[in-house]
Amino acid sequence: MFESLQERFGSLFRNLTGKGKISEDNVRDAMREVRTALLEADVHFDVVNQFVGDVTKKAIGTEVLASVEPGQQMIKIVYDELVNLMGPIDTRIMFVSPPPTIIMMCGLQGSGKTTTCGKLALYLKSKGKNPLLVAADLQRPAAIDQLHTLGTQTDTPVYSERDNKNPVQVCRNALEFAKKNGRDVIILDTAGRLHIDEPLMAELRAINVQVKPHQIFLVVDAMVGQDAVNSAKAFSAQLELDGVILTKFDSDTRGGAALSVKSITGKPIKFMGVGEKLEALEEFHPERIAQRMLGMGDILTLVEKAQSQIDEEKAMKLQEKMAKATFTLDDFLEQMRSVRKMGPMKQLLGLLPGVGAALKDIQLPEEELNKTEAIIQSMSRRERENPDVIDGSRRRRIARGSGVEPEDVSRLVKGFSAARDMAKKMSGFSMGSKMKMAQAMSQFDMSKLAPGGLPKGFGAPPAAPQKQLTPEQKRKLRQKRLKGK
Repeated sequence: MFESLQERFGSLFRNLTGKGKISEDNVRDAMREVRTALLEADVHFDVVNQFVGDVTKKAIGTEVLASVEPGQQMIKIVYDELVNLMGPIDTRIMFVSPPPTIIMMCGLQGSGKTTTCGKLALYLKSKGKNPLLVAADLQRPAAIDQLHTLGTQTDTPVYSERDNKNPVQVCRNALEFAKKNGRDVIILDTAGRLHIDEPLMAELRAINVQVKPHQIFLVVDAMVGQDAVNSAKAFSAQLELDGVILTKFDSDTRGGAALSVKSITGKPIKFMGVGEKLEALEEFHPERIAQRMLGMGDILTLVEKAQSQIDEEKAMKLQEKMAKATFTLDDFLEQMRSVRKMGPMKQLLGLLPGVGAALKDIQLPEEELNKTEAIIQSMSRRERENPDVIDGSRRRRIARGSGVEPEDVSRLVKGFSAARDMAKKMSGFSMGSKMKMAQAMSQFDMSKLAPGGLPKGFGAPPAAPQKQLTPEQKRKLRQKRLKGK
């Protein structure tokens, strides 16, 4: 995501490199580029003008320290303003005592509102809450069925009344049900429309007045850009919103909604949906999103994903196995599955600094991971524990069972054996030796170990240019050699 913004900002900052001072002329040239980049990202026009004005005011005449390049100084200014535009951080959900806390979800049809209700229920369960999903969308025929499906998937009870056409009464009855059954949070899935109209707003106002929800969240599709801002303004005018949840944030979104919604409505962005899986709901951190937009990556989110999916005890046992070279293909398969639970590989790599823009035109082959898993599963227990026993006939059998070529099996086995041997060698090295080995490994073309080959641009780094000697240096070198003879 944000590949276009990353490219624009990267080009802008490179053009400032070498300048002794951020002058008014180069700032205004840079801001023209920023304005174009933000408008192309579908950021609201008023927000663009405000942002450009604030950055220009801070940047003009800024003295650059000797140790800091103008481009780096500009990055800091732009980063701070991006954070101000989307922040501050406010992912809190205010819980009341005595329970239950009532959360009202609203939004247009197609924004992902009902699915987000399920994601929010799962998120609250992970925080120790006992949520209840309430089917208050009586306009869309499939809404009740969809919510029940989500309830089953998240192991969350769903309250619905199929014959009741009064959403206010359904919500009231759900409140009594929650009190009797010990549910401490109620999530109301209210009706949506293809567009904002008075009947929709009247229904939402009635629920707000008579049920009195403690929190009202607006669900907005991040892909619709300025339309997201327009709908947010309309809902905000009718309801006292407590926050916004952006959905489809993992798509090829240009960032317009994220940069515009908070500034226009004054309401904080609470969460963002980053995938189809019900676990794919993340707290919104403005500073992390700003880092992604500037191509700095988002290491904290990557670490949090890893911590949520990788068992610490298993990781310690795995480290011991690698040190003793008893690491098997079964262990490798288990780790690969844990990593895949964290999300699509392209999304994970996009969290690394400097990688996002490079992935723009690259299709990372998720099918290669499926192929690797199929190959390992086609092996016998003995073959997974000791790949060295795999000869030609075994290789052909494994290939037939996994639907690949025998060469794919050979490549996987060779790559695994090399990695295992390397881990064993490194386990006995000092920290300095490990650093030297890591540097040596960085010069190795890792694409040789990939079952299907790595995408273009992910191989050995380019060789460093050789230093050219001047004629005078060559003359002195010849004299030195002659003296030594």
